[in-house]
Amino acid sequence: MILPAPYRHAIWPFAFAALCQPGLARDRHAPVDPTVLPEITAPAAYMIDVDSGRVLFARDAQRRFVPASLTKIMTSYVAFELIASGKLRLDQRFVMTPETFRQWHGVGSTMFLGNNSSTTVAELLEGIVTVSANDACVVLAQGIAGSVPGFTAMMNEQAKRLGMRNTHYNTPNGWMDQGQTYVSAQDLATLSDALITRHGDLYHRFYGHERAEFNGIQQNNHNPLYGHTPGADGVKTGFTGEAGYGVVGSVVRDGRRIILVLGGYARPKDRADQSRQFAEWGFAAWDSHPIVGAGAKVGTAIVQAGKARSVDLVAPRGYALTVPHGEAPRYTLSIRYKTPLIAPIAKGEEVASLIVRAPGQPIEHLPLVAARDVATGNGIDRVRDGLATLAQHLPATLRPTFQ
Repeated sequence: MILPAPYRHAIWPFAFAALCQPGLARDRHAPVDPTVLPEITAPAAYMIDVDSGRVLFARDAQRRFVPASLTKIMTSYVAFELIASGKLRLDQRFVMTPETFRQWHGVGSTMFLGNNSSTTVAELLEGIVTVSANDACVVLAQGIAGSVPGFTAMMNEQAKRLGMRNTHYNTPNGWMDQGQTYVSAQDLATLSDALITRHGDLYHRFYGHERAEFNGIQQNNHNPLYGHTPGADGVKTGFTGEAGYGVVGSVVRDGRRIILVLGGYARPKDRADQSRQFAEWGFAAWDSHPIVGAGAKVGTAIVQAGKARSVDLVAPRGYALTVPHGEAPRYTLSIRYKTPLIAPIAKGEEVASLIVRAPGQPIEHLPLVAARDVATGNGIDRVRDGLATLAQHLPATLRPTFQ
């Protein structure tokens, strides 16, 4: 197989360096220290700790590359968003039209949908996620949006909302399209993080399966982490001659989750071996220290024009600080919001940020949400707010208390 020029130039220097520098060659019989970064030859590589947001490794993380079936992560994400908003049901049925059957029957990975067959959204998602079914992606796209271009427009809109600046989708399944569909390692990690944290129930229902059966045909998932890496529950693999071999992996242990992205391998064995070693390094070389628990009150924000003068700020999920193994965590926390908050405010609405500063790390901005609803106030409430504002300018000994 011949890879596109960008991958040839990215891969061969690693092989040349290993041959010319004996010190880089590893003794296959020596015990492996999981705290030592393994050899990673993928042109694009990235790893994050989900709870802390810390980037554990990055190589050409914003470089655009062809994703192949890694595209299907966004296909499932769009469906999950629609299901969560009540616009799509898992028991809805979509039909494989004769035209779609002629174009996609038996093309690449497939769940062998029959001509004019009717399949539920749940069955299509299982086929897309577990066996990477190209035919299921097209049927789902047409069923949701009426056409493939209509669905890819939805994919690109979601990518924009997530801040995926180096991503564009032209197909729902990642089939070769002369590079019109592209992603970056960082964008794939961002997408997978959102997939898992926003849609945990749907993620656990459809991801993490080692095999699937449809119409009496059983097929295996090609994720190299399954059955080898404890805690692996996702996400997706991809391969075409245009893209090479790629993987987005998710592994969770003792409540701590890492996401890894590797793209552009020439051989599936390299993808399998290195992804497993990479995952082990992510846990062995880094320690996670919880700093805020899910649902914990972090602070209070002032509210104007509401029935209440303030609202508690809580963490919607747990946050942690990730540091090199054996290193003590050092950090400072602060809260930032646009003061005052203006009612009405809905419970669970993101209204503030928790700012985490740690030596040697980028400043993290973690969302905080309102602990309860705050309804719009009446005239008396507005008078109270006005008096409270005036009172702020009085000497401390003369200030009244407003509830």
